[in-house]
Amino acid sequence: MDNVQDKAANAKEMPKSIFPVVPTTRILAIGQFTKPPTPEQIKEIFPKEVPATLRLYLAGKIDQWWIRQTQTGPVFLLNVTSLEEARALMEKLPLGQAGIMKHEFIELGPLTPLHLLLSDGGSTAGK
Repeated sequence: MDNVQDKAANAKEMPKSIFPVVPTTRILAIGQFTKPPTPEQIKEIFPKEVPATLRLYLAGKIDQWWIRQTQTGPVFLLNVTSLEEARALMEKLPLGQAGIMKHEFIELGPLTPLHLLLSDGGSTAGK
């Protein structure tokens, strides 16, 4: 799902944005089973996956979490700013270690059109 090279190529092809560049403030991790888990895998792995995910939540790494209505995987809003950290966190979870869960990662940042509402023409703090 996540192919950094494809994203880099697509970014080069996209026209230059009229909006300012903003920092990545969160990562959306969309999980999908590589194949449906067997009943044995559910019995063995899921009792480990849930506490491991809860530990990430309690550590402040997961901000919100959901399940897709298709039941094909979880969606996490991660409190991290790099794809590398997001990928490392998800790969360390038991489903990732078992190779039956993969993730698509989407970098998120502040809504850029809001700069148009600033009276100084769009400058941002810290420039």
